[in-house]
Amino acid sequence: MAQKEIVIRLQEQVERLIADHMRIQSECRKLVSERDKLLAEKRRLEEKVREQDTRLKSLELTEGMRSSAGSVERARARVNSLLREVDRCIAIMTQEQQDNN
Repeated sequence: MAQKEIVIRLQEQVERLIADHMRIQSECRKLVSERDKLLAEKRRLEEKVREQDTRLKSLELTEGMRSSAGSVERARARVNSLLREVDRCIAIMTQEQQDNN
């Protein structure tokens, strides 16, 4: 008789564990789906921020060319920065070509 009760309790525990497992598995699928949506939204927003940064820099440069002396100085500094960046890129490409030869 005692063994029968033990078996019944074990069976109930196993059934409860299986139900818990299925519930947790379902919740996990929902969370993974939500995470994937949030990651996609994050990537979209990061791209939008990059586009807006590029646009802002372009507008600042344009405004600097039109405005007062202080703005002109900022625009010149930005142009000089861009030229240095181009020079760096050229130097890297030249170095890579020399390394390949």
